[in-house]
Amino acid sequence: MTAPTSDGEVPAFWRGLGLPGLADIHVHFLPPRMQNRVWTHFDEAGPLVGTTWPIIYKWSDEERVDHLRALGVRAFTALAYAHKPDMAADLNRWTLDLAARTPGCIPCATFFPEPGVNRYTRAALDAGARVFKLHLQVGDFSPAHSRLDAVWGVLAEAGVPVVVHAGSGPVGNVHTGPEQFAAVLRRHPRLVVIIAHLGAPEYIGFLALAEKYERVSLDTTMAFTRFFEAMAPFPRAYLPRLRDLGLVGKVLLGSDFPNLPYPYAEQLAALAALDLGDAWLRAVCWQNAADLLHLQPRRSPPPAASI
Repeated sequence: MTAPTSDGEVPAFWRGLGLPGLADIHVHFLPPRMQNRVWTHFDEAGPLVGTTWPIIYKWSDEERVDHLRALGVRAFTALAYAHKPDMAADLNRWTLDLAARTPGCIPCATFFPEPGVNRYTRAALDAGARVFKLHLQVGDFSPAHSRLDAVWGVLAEAGVPVVVHAGSGPVGNVHTGPEQFAAVLRRHPRLVVIIAHLGAPEYIGFLALAEKYERVSLDTTMAFTRFFEAMAPFPRAYLPRLRDLGLVGKVLLGSDFPNLPYPYAEQLAALAALDLGDAWLRAVCWQNAADLLHLQPRRSPPPAASI
């Protein structure tokens, strides 16, 4: 297995591992106007970003889907998240429609602590949502908000995973951090949760939650890249614990595409450079998400398009 040095080398990377492709649990798609506002916030190093963040994949939805396919990303999310009331239901309609017309896109939804949240969350589940997304930093609300308790219960019963940005990076608030989300898990220990960015910068606390709760996992989004290590370096003494979690299904590939200030390949190269073994890479880059989301690999995957 050779780590990719450019996006064009990504297909050779996953083929070298004997995989049918990649499964990326942390990819964003948003309605165009909202997407442009988000990109502007990154460009301006806004208060929720806190650092220079020059995004290189500012392309149309179609171009970004084509690029994911060229990379060999066979399954990817379309994570959207509500940061205020009266957004989530419309976002859910948009993301579910995108998934319905985009092969490989996993149907996604979001929610917010507001009146009607139980109704539209159930509607999203009925419409086929297979992953939900919450962003506690941007949304600035407690995951243990009383209006969300029934929602957590429904999602735990349904076994549908929720990707949660619960760590305090890059700019935290009183609702981020492992103890804030631990309050939810104490009430709903069967909840299927994927902690984004390995929980950065509170890596150790979120590792402990993944070890304690059977259905809590972590995604690798931006972790170990030079850009992210400059802000929130992962403590290398804890790599053996991360390796163990990955080998039992609890670490999944995430990228944050398209909101990247570096090529997609750098995420994969950073994971390969950890030297945790090909079995770990195979689990993280495909198998763990395939098991969680019941993905069916193709017997003979077609070659990825040239980039």
